[in-house]
Amino acid sequence: MRMVNIRLGFLWLILLAPLASVQANEQTKHGHNNRWLLIDDFEQTDSLDHWTKADTKNDTSPHIANPQITERRAALDTQLELSVSDSQNNKIVNNYMLKKPAGEGIVGNRKALTFKALPESVDVGEIYTFYTRINVEYFPNNHAFGLSNLGPEEIKKHDYNAFEATLRVTDKVESNSHKNDGALMVKVADGYDNVKNYAANSDAKPLVPGLWYEIWYVVNNAEIQNGGQTYDVYLKGGDEFPEQTLVYRGATFRMQRALPLTYFLMNCNTGPATQPYGNGGLRYDDLYMAKGVTLLTP
Repeated sequence: MRMVNIRLGFLWLILLAPLASVQANEQTKHGHNNRWLLIDDFEQTDSLDHWTKADTKNDTSPHIANPQITERRAALDTQLELSVSDSQNNKIVNNYMLKKPAGEGIVGNRKALTFKALPESVDVGEIYTFYTRINVEYFPNNHAFGLSNLGPEEIKKHDYNAFEATLRVTDKVESNSHKNDGALMVKVADGYDNVKNYAANSDAKPLVPGLWYEIWYVVNNAEIQNGGQTYDVYLKGGDEFPEQTLVYRGATFRMQRALPLTYFLMNCNTGPATQPYGNGGLRYDDLYMAKGVTLLTP
């Protein structure tokens, strides 16, 4: 009887192997895998209840309480390729987060923070890939987003210095009079740098308002002496990057604390009343994380 059971078990393995192979091939074919952990896709009506909002440097005058705009919105998205769609017009209703430092004409909200705990922490020594879709509402604006290894009260206290791996979208004029052009940016030792079009040996072009871009950032949370506190960035979107493309190697963590990464953090800024940056928004969607280097689509 034991021999019969072994033979039956072996037969089942033979029968199931092709099915598993087909499923794996289909998964690879469509560029998806199931290693991703969801941070948020804003499809749940209570999604924003799980995010903390804090305007920690609110210099609006006259004073406006809680001036930041962080809203869940819905729109038709023709860029998404999903299995459930309107076959007649191929449009998909997509929910996302819109984040702005304040409404139009309001200046002085200098630190509009929004953050949420990651589904699991990235321990020191680990490598994780993060995936985010963004869409510029319009320029001018000033946005940063990424990862933090501080807790909620420390994030509120340190604002920009709560970031580690950081991505930035802005066309603001810097204090040294340099004018940013709206290209996606990363953190480097002496400030920020535009992502690159390595094939053209140039900086990448500015992000196009109204288009969704996919970003993969591979985050190495090892200690500096072990080659960590760095991240690489891949981008897909627009005419410049119709396919997933490596656009930056070796961007650096902002503070390099070498602590477990625990929060996804967003920040935006109206600028000062004397030199406002603009209140253009940034749309966020499909925030995911996966252990290791994972360059497929969630």
